Amino acid sequence: MNASEYPDATTGKPLWLITLADLALLLVGFLVLLQATQHIGGKDLAKGIREGFGANDTEPTPMPVAAAGILDFAPGSAILPTTPGALVAWAREAARDPRVMLTVTGSTDGTPGDIDRVTGSAAILAADRARTVAAALAAVAPSRVAIVTATKPGRRAAIVSVAFVGEAPRTQP
Repeated sequence: MNASEYPDATTGKPLWLITLADLALLLVGFLVLLQATQHIGGKDLAKGIREGFGANDTEPTPMPVAAAGILDFAPGSAILPTTPGALVAWAREAARDPRVMLTVTGSTDGTPGDIDRVTGSAAILAADRARTVAAALAAVAPSRVAIVTATKPGRRAAIVSVAFVGEAPRTQP
């Protein structure tokens, strides 16, 4: 075969022109989206996007940003091994911002001796450790303290984490 047997190439639009048109349409679509959603609040917009993608309507869990705690509880005990003064001062400073939540997570080490002596449950001992630390933090921000237990064995501890939960709901005057 020689070059005369091949058909001539058809002339078309340059590739850069098609790309430019695609970008222009994306920009117009974005501006229409901005115009259409300017009267919707941020939470309502996020809820609508979640619904559009078929996600559940639950709020995302707060993201921890700092942590402190009391470590080295005695095996099988929920009695504080040290005074919680430094932890309370740290939590008081963190709780000055009304947009944060304190979460106290109790844990056990997973050994047979680190269980609640009455029930034989490690989960109850972990909850008791968290509850003991939360009682020490009660004066700091009682309405913004949550108590949870660790799902896996770790240290004999109660860890307090600070998580940003967003703006506080506004009250009507």
